[in-house]
Amino acid sequence: MTRWGILATGHIAARFAEDLRLVPGAELLAVGSRTRESAELFAARHGVPRAYASWAELAADPDVDVVYVATPHSAHHEATMACLAGGKAVLVEKPITLDLAGSRELVETARQRGLFLMEAMWMRTNPAIRRVVELIGQGAIGAVTSVRADFGVAGPFPPEHRMRARALGGGALLDLGVYPVSLAHLLLGVPQHLRAWAKISPEGVDENTGMVLGYDSGAVATLSCGMIGATPLVAAITGTGGRIELAEPFFRPGSITVHRADAAPEVVDVALEGGGYQYEAIEVQRCLAEGLLESPLVPHATTLEVMGLLDDVRALIGVDYA
Repeated sequence: MTRWGILATGHIAARFAEDLRLVPGAELLAVGSRTRESAELFAARHGVPRAYASWAELAADPDVDVVYVATPHSAHHEATMACLAGGKAVLVEKPITLDLAGSRELVETARQRGLFLMEAMWMRTNPAIRRVVELIGQGAIGAVTSVRADFGVAGPFPPEHRMRARALGGGALLDLGVYPVSLAHLLLGVPQHLRAWAKISPEGVDENTGMVLGYDSGAVATLSCGMIGATPLVAAITGTGGRIELAEPFFRPGSITVHRADAAPEVVDVALEGGGYQYEAIEVQRCLAEGLLESPLVPHATTLEVMGLLDDVRALIGVDYA
C-alpha cells in the first residue's frame, strides 16, 4: 500500500483525490494546508483521515510515503522543499517551479537526499499519448516534420484571479502553454531555434502567446496558448508518411486518428477512466516499488529542458517573475 498526502486543497487537489480512488494500492492518508479549517474541510469532503494545518506537519507524518503538491506555481518550490526536508517522495504539479534555477535546485536536492521527485506532467503518462509515441516509434507516419498544438481558454479573468497575478506566476504560458511545449519536446526534443510573441496584460503576464520552435532536422512546431479566447485544444503531428490528429483536449484525448498515405483514416479509441490524474499516480507508485528516484516517462532531464524552454520564451515576450 502506498500512502499519499496532498499538499493544498484547491480544485486540482480535489480532482487528484477523486482519481486516486481508481489507483490500486493507493491510500489517501493525509492533507495539509496553511489553515486548519481548509485542511479539515477537504478531509471531510474526500474522506481523508488526517488533516494538518501546515505543510511542515504533513511532511513530518511518518506514515506518509509520497506527497502530491498542488499549490499555485509560485509556491511549488517552497512546498516541495518542505516535503523533501521531511524525507518524502514528491509529485509536484506542473510547471515544477517558476524558472529553471528553482527547478534545478529541487532536482539536485531530491538526488542528494535519495528521494523520488516527479513533475506532474500527467499528459506524458496518459495511455493515449503513450500510444502516439509508440506509433511514431514504429514508423506509422515516418519522420516527424511538424507539430501543431494550442491551449486557449475563454476567460475573462478578473484582475485578482491567479491567472493574472504576476506574484503567483500567472499568465497563459506556465499554466497552459506548458502543454503544447511539452508535446513538442516529447516528439522533437529541444529546438535549435525559437521565436515567440505575446500580448502582455496590465499586470505584466502573457494573455495570448505564440511560439515557433525550429529544428535543424527541418521540423517545426507551431504552438499557442492564451486566456482571452477558447481555442480548439487539438493537436496534429505530421510526418513524412502521414499524420496523427489528437482529439480535444489533446493532452487527454479520447481518440487519436492516424492518416497514412493511400489508406483510410484509422481511429484509435483509448478507454480512459476518471479525470486522467490516476495515471501519473500509478507511475509514481510503480517507480517507488522499483526503487527509482525519477520516472522514465517524466525524467528530470525532460522537466529541466522544458523549463529552460519556458524561460527562453518568457525572455522573448518580456515576462519576469523575479
